[in-house]
Amino acid sequence: MKTYIILTELTEDGKKTIQNDPTGMKISNQSIENRGGILVDQYALLGPWDFLTIIKAKDEKTIFRITTELDALGTVKTTTLPAMPIEDFIKNILTKA
Repeated sequence: MKTYIILTELTEDGKKTIQNDPTGMKISNQSIENRGGILVDQYALLGPWDFLTIIKAKDEKTIFRITTELDALGTVKTTTLPAMPIEDFIKNILTKA
């Protein structure tokens, strides 16, 4: 499984939604699992993004499905980044092609 970081920014509708029901902004484990991913963790942020979510997924197709469906809700805009454990990164840098 690959790791992906999803940075989320609330839309105007999302800001209204969070005032009415803050728990509605939490992505459920079940909704991610139903789309083929595993929810690892979520954080609220200060700064240009409102939330950071860590998800494991088998491939890019799966993460595209997850983020496209999240964006389609109209309450958030997402930016998705692939992530690699630092140990793997170091091994890849030290390995000559």
